[in-house]
Amino acid sequence: MRQRADNLREKVRTLFRTSGDVVARIKLVDSIQHLGVGHLFNEEISTTLSDIHANEFTSSSLYEVALRFRLLREHGLWVSPATFNIFKGDDGRFINEIADEPSGLLSLYNAAYLLVHDEPELEEAISFSRHHLKSMMQCGNLKHPLADQVKRALHLPLPRTYKRVETLYYLSEYGQEEGHISFLLDLAKVDFNILQGVHLKELKAISEWWKDLNGYVGLSYLRDRLVESYTWSQMLFYEEGLELTRIIFTKIIVLMVIMDDTYDSHATIQECRKLNEAIQRWDESAVFLLPEYLKKFYNELLNNFKEFEDQVTINDKYRVAYAKKEFQKLSHYFLQEAEWSHNNYKPSFEEQVALSTKTSTVQLLCVSTTVGQGDAISNEAFQWAASSSTVTSCAKILRFMNDIASFKCGKNKGDMVSTVECYMNEHKVITEIAFVKLDSLIEDEWRTMNHARYEDHQLLPVVQRVLNMAISIMFFYDKRKDAYTFSTHLQEIVRSLFVNPIPM
Repeated sequence: MRQRADNLREKVRTLFRTSGDVVARIKLVDSIQHLGVGHLFNEEISTTLSDIHANEFTSSSLYEVALRFRLLREHGLWVSPATFNIFKGDDGRFINEIADEPSGLLSLYNAAYLLVHDEPELEEAISFSRHHLKSMMQCGNLKHPLADQVKRALHLPLPRTYKRVETLYYLSEYGQEEGHISFLLDLAKVDFNILQGVHLKELKAISEWWKDLNGYVGLSYLRDRLVESYTWSQMLFYEEGLELTRIIFTKIIVLMVIMDDTYDSHATIQECRKLNEAIQRWDESAVFLLPEYLKKFYNELLNNFKEFEDQVTINDKYRVAYAKKEFQKLSHYFLQEAEWSHNNYKPSFEEQVALSTKTSTVQLLCVSTTVGQGDAISNEAFQWAASSSTVTSCAKILRFMNDIASFKCGKNKGDMVSTVECYMNEHKVITEIAFVKLDSLIEDEWRTMNHARYEDHQLLPVVQRVLNMAISIMFFYDKRKDAYTFSTHLQEIVRSLFVNPIPM
């Protein structure tokens, strides 16, 4: 399989060298990325898009103009919304002639979701394209596979989709497109199956770790969320060569969830205080502070972080130390929530957002994405992942979506009020109005995150990891449900990703 993949990869590389047509090159990059093999052609894609960005582009095709806009913005290359003015009339509105171009409208719709703050032109593009695409769907005017692609995009636009699941769909659709490249499709299938084998091997190893951990610590309230945690890790980085990072990231999630559940629903307030004191001391001698049932978990927590330090390179050890500090901060924040709950404190909406954004765990997770990569991640990139306001935006998205899902299923975190309840109480509004407000705040944070692509362009690989974190949140809390906690409907996706190979 690997030999075949190498041969096919060279054939695709030839296309980059021989294709002189700008539109053909744009479509080639889009197909490669959509089929999930962009990681095999990072240099070629970067060079191609930089060249396309630097040169003038003239086209009367909405599909082509919007596709170029999306690809360049996705890669942190700025394109003005004015590029769509050629499709507008004297009144500044989109002309009716493009309302009958489903491919063009879909391309515009997906591109416009890369908007930043103060881009009303792109807000209008979303509204215009969504209206006409919905109308086409209702009339049944679209053929397969375009109809399925429009349906998926209207539910969740392409820049916010879980890329591996979208790849699964597109692998069955690309061969039906006019002008598709058969050997590119073959490469995508072979590469998917190769990576599936890598991921399945990791899942086996980490499942054995979880079995040993669960059996040793003996906590009856532990949630078995190992596969969900690994799936989360794989959403952020699925490429080969990142095995250690995926495994460490998954283990940190599991340890974090155990700590969260202990604070949240099991320990008394006195035990919460002692657990936090022990975690702040981070020393084997602190185990005497803990009740008997938490001593083994505490020892495993320290042992696992020690193993992380032993597994990474010398230049990478400081990142493990930083992740440890973030874990300690998270413990402190969990305790503060527990204290609020114990004292029946009713925070304001602003107070609740400030604390619950910190307890969202995103800060720890974003730092953890850099562990195990050595010199592949620069110190500057690490510092960005540890402190950027973009990480805070991602944390707010997780908090708001988590609270909406928890409110919908009637399971708020312990006795602590959520941001939904705080907003309802403070503004004397009904649930749906609170949901609308939080949805609006989520959209604002997405604009902030999109801006990071251009503001921190030189750090784009790490920025993309944080963006992938937000995408994973959209996946787990899709349709206002918590798929991490209630994961039965993920079973088919898990089988497709990790068990069932793509037919060749």
